[in-house]
Amino acid sequence: MLAVPVFDMQGKPSGEVQVDPALLGGHVRPRLIKQAVVTFQDHQRQHSARTKGRADVEGSTRKIYRQKGTGNARAGNIRTPLRRGGGHTFAKRGPRSTKVLPVKMRRLARNSAILAKIQAGDTMIVDGLNFPEVKTKVLASMFSVLGAQRGCLLAMHERDEKVYLSSRNLQGAAVCLVEDLNAYEVLRGRKLIFTKPAFERLLGDPISLRAEGNGE
Repeated sequence: MLAVPVFDMQGKPSGEVQVDPALLGGHVRPRLIKQAVVTFQDHQRQHSARTKGRADVEGSTRKIYRQKGTGNARAGNIRTPLRRGGGHTFAKRGPRSTKVLPVKMRRLARNSAILAKIQAGDTMIVDGLNFPEVKTKVLASMFSVLGAQRGCLLAMHERDEKVYLSSRNLQGAAVCLVEDLNAYEVLRGRKLIFTKPAFERLLGDPISLRAEGNGE
């Protein structure tokens, strides 16, 4: 069993939660995590680069001059890539994203990334998270006492606009719903912080909990 420490907003320890590694896949799968991260990054790209091939540029298809007897090198039409204004030899044809990862693999990769964070001691739970108003200073202070001021991901059980707005000016800090976690987001932050209900939701159904970010 693995232990995940529980703190309050002031950084005072208030216990720990025992986690069975089998709930999160039993062991860390580095190759699957890498595959999920590469797929996620591929889906974040616009894939909007486009260039025109010789069939796309304007110009006659007529042969410029006769094949022999002119003293010039042989030449076809003016659309050839060898001439100024011609098409590109290997034209980029626009959006293309060929990387696809099945839902079950995405979820297993996310759980494996969370398990890696727990084993490394970089996961914690905050009990009693409450923001009556938007206050960046309060959230920054909480991250500081938790040792997460250098970057963290806060996973919540429900959307809280006050927490989200309070985190916008904090460099390296991100807030998301526990259902939206994916392997890339889990690994990007130095620390992974859960609210207690969010962690309970994760452990309650880690297999079918939605894993966003890779095409789902």
